[in-house]
Amino acid sequence: MKKLSLLLLVTLSSALLISGCGKDKEPETFSENIVDEFPDTSEKNTETTTPGLPPEEGMVRSPLTNQWVSEEVASLRPLAVMVPNDKGAPPHYNLSNADILYECLVEGEITRLMAIYGDWTNLERIGNLRSCRDYYVYWAFEWDAIYVHAGGPFYINDVISRNDTQNIDALTAPSGVFYRTTDRSKPHNLYLDGNSIYNEANRLGYPLEARTGYSDPLHFQFTTETNPNTLEQYSDSKAVKKIDLAKAYPMTQTWFEYNEEDGLYYRYQKPSNGPHMDAATNSQLAFKNVLVQFTYYEVRDARDYLAFQCIDNTRDGWYFTNGRGIHVTWRKTSDYGATRYFDDNGNEIQLNTGKTMICILQDGDEFVIED
Repeated sequence: MKKLSLLLLVTLSSALLISGCGKDKEPETFSENIVDEFPDTSEKNTETTTPGLPPEEGMVRSPLTNQWVSEEVASLRPLAVMVPNDKGAPPHYNLSNADILYECLVEGEITRLMAIYGDWTNLERIGNLRSCRDYYVYWAFEWDAIYVHAGGPFYINDVISRNDTQNIDALTAPSGVFYRTTDRSKPHNLYLDGNSIYNEANRLGYPLEARTGYSDPLHFQFTTETNPNTLEQYSDSKAVKKIDLAKAYPMTQTWFEYNEEDGLYYRYQKPSNGPHMDAATNSQLAFKNVLVQFTYYEVRDARDYLAFQCIDNTRDGWYFTNGRGIHVTWRKTSDYGATRYFDDNGNEIQLNTGKTMICILQDGDEFVIED
């Protein structure tokens, strides 16, 4: 089994991005393919993303996964939930029901998760729940999600206090909106259920359907299920059976292993002692698409609070699906604008139908792939 180490270095003096690949700590260095202009994605061909007939009358394609869902679910605003991932945080509940999962470092080299749910009103136990970090709010913005958290450091104040930020904070919500269980100790026993959050959003006057003019309704670009994206059309695509993020996430040591039988990447991590299981469904978290996104960051203070630059142009990343991977670049141009990913020819990539994992890495970090 060959191992390939993927490294991104940032030279601040020249503002050039250099990415390298190789093995045995002797990476082959190559220059990033800088794309000056990107194709216009303002008009999308919806016929290519909704082939065939729905399995049941009244079903439409989910904008989060491209899977068939009811019209009611498709029109419901997504829910973004902050989930701890440090030692003692697992087991998690109903993470396998999230359509999109973000992972990023917070202070102390631990990671925190943000789960994006399209169908959430009937989920009885979601979480556990922890505090906000402001950069997650900007990723939640692009889905026009109702953002759920339990407080946070003063760095979040500016973005949380904005008029357009629609959040529900467990530390200030009325009694009964959130609950603590007796089977675990604080702080890892705080949970929410979809029905209570739905009622609280109504009480706060938050729209439960997508707000006009906020997020792009065609966020991800999906290929058809009858013509999946194998990445074999790229001459430089790599066979990838394992994605090892231990060097980038030293405490969590997240990794993914590809299962050829169902075409999914299964998630593993140190806090879960191996397979990352959902205690509500007794299933391992698995994803059709895995995106790795290198992001400029700064350390804010002596307590190691971090800041990530969510809005940026032409940064590096990788896309993995169907057992292969390619280098990509990403850009996000506004708070509510979608993060878009492009191949080295400047074409926006097409994701496969299914759940997506987005791993945010610090510029200069390294991860390893194995074939």
